[in-house]
Amino acid sequence: MAAAATRRAASSLASRCLLSRPAASPAAVPSALRRADGARGLLPGLLQRFGTAAAAEEPISPSVQVSETQLLINGKFVDAASGKTFPTLDPRTGEVIARVSEGDAEDVDRAVIAARKAFDHGPWPKMTAYERSRILLRFADLIEKHNDDIAALETWDNGKPYEQAAQIEVPMLARLMRYYAGWTDKIHGLIVPADGPHHVQVLHEPIGVVGQIIPWNFPLLMYGWKVGPALACGNTIVLKTAEQTPLSALYVSKLLHEAGLPEGVLNIVSGFGPTAGAALASHMDVDKIAFTGSTDTGKVILELSARSNLKPVTLELGGKSPFIVMDDADIDQAVELAHFALFFNQGQCCCAGSRTFVHERVYDEFVEKSKARALKRVVGDPFRKGVEQGPQIDDEQFKKILRYIKSGVDSGATLVTGGDKLGDKGYYIQPTIFSDVQDGMKIAQEEIFGPVQSIFKFNDLNEVIKRANASQYGLAAGVFTNNLDTANTLTRALRAGTIWVNCFDIFDAAIPFGGYKMSGIGREKGIDSLKNYLQVKAVVTALKNPAWL
Repeated sequence: MAAAATRRAASSLASRCLLSRPAASPAAVPSALRRADGARGLLPGLLQRFGTAAAAEEPISPSVQVSETQLLINGKFVDAASGKTFPTLDPRTGEVIARVSEGDAEDVDRAVIAARKAFDHGPWPKMTAYERSRILLRFADLIEKHNDDIAALETWDNGKPYEQAAQIEVPMLARLMRYYAGWTDKIHGLIVPADGPHHVQVLHEPIGVVGQIIPWNFPLLMYGWKVGPALACGNTIVLKTAEQTPLSALYVSKLLHEAGLPEGVLNIVSGFGPTAGAALASHMDVDKIAFTGSTDTGKVILELSARSNLKPVTLELGGKSPFIVMDDADIDQAVELAHFALFFNQGQCCCAGSRTFVHERVYDEFVEKSKARALKRVVGDPFRKGVEQGPQIDDEQFKKILRYIKSGVDSGATLVTGGDKLGDKGYYIQPTIFSDVQDGMKIAQEEIFGPVQSIFKFNDLNEVIKRANASQYGLAAGVFTNNLDTANTLTRALRAGTIWVNCFDIFDAAIPFGGYKMSGIGREKGIDSLKNYLQVKAVVTALKNPAWL
């Protein structure tokens, strides 16, 4: 895809409410792909709708080559100190894509030493802000140049639809880098008045060596949310990728060095949480830790920080977001948006609208139309054009979702549609809907992280506010209404970090994102994200016979 077309697609998708679903187009293969079965190809009729064997398709083989599988330390790709590797799997089949170097505590030490040297003695923190911005801008250009290959690698390793990766997520990564490139020379301090003869400067300084741990559901975007602000502020980084999806971060980090990033500024350690992740969070020479993932793991990160050097922590954690449909809503649009809010990215989204509250006057109509929409959802090989839903990330998540579905049935919720796996190969699950869901049910309280929509009934505004807020989470919420007073009441009453009104999943670079309660600490993106990576220093100098104060 040409860079200009990519930017236009990203801008269009990010600026609207995404009420329309992708069309089930003929099975044209993107330019970065080739057919696994040579000249025969695969017929358009094999696009799988829910209810048929999605995994029966012969998987399309990506043409992108896996070139980077080692750790990135001090500007070089190197093996793990132990020599160990681990497999990263194709979610479509469960087969091995590549073996990746498995970092552990010794490798984290090597990476931290490189990052500390780069911060204390290297050119990055001492480089002018303008020069740092130019490197980030060159990086954005390279991301656009390699858009199709990056997207193919992300789809291959993660299972998300190629069209989603190529037209939304990779362009958003480039946009994030340009956004933070623009911030590099806008970070400044203050001169503040004192109650006496003193000159007072408030300096905003880079915090130092930053540890970052990213999840598997949006590997590239979480890379951008973490790396962008940290580099803009002049820090150096040790980043641990999720063990399920290590490939795209290694690929784009090579491009970042090609753009001119000095050695040691960004180090990538692939590995597992109990070894590499724990070593990073508890490291005495790491000045700050940022983590995105589950709430339970976030608690461990916070504890490890406290037990080591009390490094500051930002956490973007789980959610159980309400999506509220009022009785004045256009039901067809509400059904489409609620469908998108839950099923986007195979339901593997921390802010998914996983508690769909619908006013009793329109409840039955909403449930029936939601069922019809789910039955039309195109499930299949994520490399195939028109596919809306690929496989879940891995066997563990696949089985966890199926256990939640069984729990919903056992607890008395009505299984409207779905409820089972699709096919005999890979980790495909039918788009699933429950109605008559009660607040005390497990599927109503816990984060499922899969394609399972739970629909609740309510009868007045005060009731739905109380029930929507009765959760340990507070990451996001959706409101669908044509009444401005109702929208204003809900947006102020709902205890969540982001409220989307008549839209959902709008993630512009300038919009802060983070949660209330057990959904996290701090904010990603926007001006607020810079605060995570800066120290504030007051410098007070005595003045002799000042002309003014």
